[in-house]
Amino acid sequence: MKAYDVIKYEGDNSTFVWKHPCEDFNTGTQLIVHESQEALFFMNGQALDLFGAGRHTLETENLPLLTRLFDKLTGKEKAFHCEVYFVNKTVQMALKWGTDSKIRFLEPTYGIPVEIGASGEMNLAVSDARKLLVKLVGTMNGIAWGDEGAGFTKSIASSFRPMISTAVKSTLPSCIKSAGVDIVEIDEHLDDLSKSLRDKISAQFEDYGLTVPELYITNVLLPEDDPNFRRLKELHTIAIQTRMSQADAIVKSARADADAEIAAAQRKAELERQTTETEIARRQAERDLIKAQAEAQAAKMAGFAEAEVMAAKGYTQKDVLTADVQKAYAEGIGNMNITGGGSVASDMIGLGLGVAAAGAVAPGIGEMFKGISGASAPAAPTPAPTSAPAEEKCAKCGATLPEGAKFCLECGERVAPKVSAETVVCPGCGSTVPKGKFCPECGHKFVTACPKCGSAVTPGAKFCLECGERL
Repeated sequence: MKAYDVIKYEGDNSTFVWKHPCEDFNTGTQLIVHESQEALFFMNGQALDLFGAGRHTLETENLPLLTRLFDKLTGKEKAFHCEVYFVNKTVQMALKWGTDSKIRFLEPTYGIPVEIGASGEMNLAVSDARKLLVKLVGTMNGIAWGDEGAGFTKSIASSFRPMISTAVKSTLPSCIKSAGVDIVEIDEHLDDLSKSLRDKISAQFEDYGLTVPELYITNVLLPEDDPNFRRLKELHTIAIQTRMSQADAIVKSARADADAEIAAAQRKAELERQTTETEIARRQAERDLIKAQAEAQAAKMAGFAEAEVMAAKGYTQKDVLTADVQKAYAEGIGNMNITGGGSVASDMIGLGLGVAAAGAVAPGIGEMFKGISGASAPAAPTPAPTSAPAEEKCAKCGATLPEGAKFCLECGERVAPKVSAETVVCPGCGSTVPKGKFCPECGHKFVTACPKCGSAVTPGAKFCLECGERL
């Protein structure tokens, strides 16, 4: 055969393996391997050296496996016989595949049998050149995906068609069932089904030195004219309508619940607002009541303090009233016109009428004006003669107490109030007040009958004399 000085392959990209026609090589022959190729030498049917991308000079020094077969002849060229295969390492894109017959499939949801088909495309590349040549190419001139390779007796497509068809038929139904895919909606799940099918087929290609980077299911053929499939589509439509009705019911229920919650929240807010206003009003009323009670208590305490001061000084409110009457009398005397006879008499008469009402306080004044005021002036009542009151002693230190004093001037001991037949001691405030139904100081109601035994009790008494019930 003809000897070549340069050996290379620049054929079409659809060829996976191509055998160079030269089988006799001289030492010094140039071997050019492109970036996307590998070159494998065979001798006597045995795969020897593998060359990668670059320019290689074929000498026995560069062929270590051939060194054991040839003697090295220095300074002389020697021809040798072997075969070289170029292997295409590029990824072959969009290689079509498809099932040769329908796949019998039992729909898992309704148990209806249907027949489907599948087809698609795949990408294929050489992963192990030596394995591909030894297990698949053998002594052929090369191999391609289709039948377009010159002088090729078979193609990869025809070689792997049964394997691809079997893998698809056995894998696709199981993938559909395991993923719970509705056969009517299978187009929505082609991506997941393609990945599962690629994992199944790729392992079988690896045994021949090939790899499948990507595999795509582009079409699943459904039996549109099959009565079973039409029935399946009807059931699928009914199921969708049922789910839509259920979804609408859920939406309406959720909307009603939301509206009810909003209404309840509004009612709660209004109730809280009303409660807050009521509480504010109640607290304001309590504050006003407390303020009024505090003012009343303060006034009461001020009155008690003034009374105690007066008692400590030795006079009572009656003495103050008497002094006021006397002062008014003195002012009336000072304002009389002595020089105008008639008017003086009228002044005296008017003064006598006014002072006569105070006869109980200053009886001498009323007597003095009896004769001056005329016959129509009312006479002041004559007070009954009274004996001098006995001196009152302090129960603690024995000191003499002024009349009406509430505390001892010597030791400060509180003096028990005197209770007469016409006065009582109020159990509410402790004041000595005239006998009646209510205390004029604090408004306390006096009990006249025991609520327990019904016996009559003295107004102002703290206990029932019959049964001891606290009043």
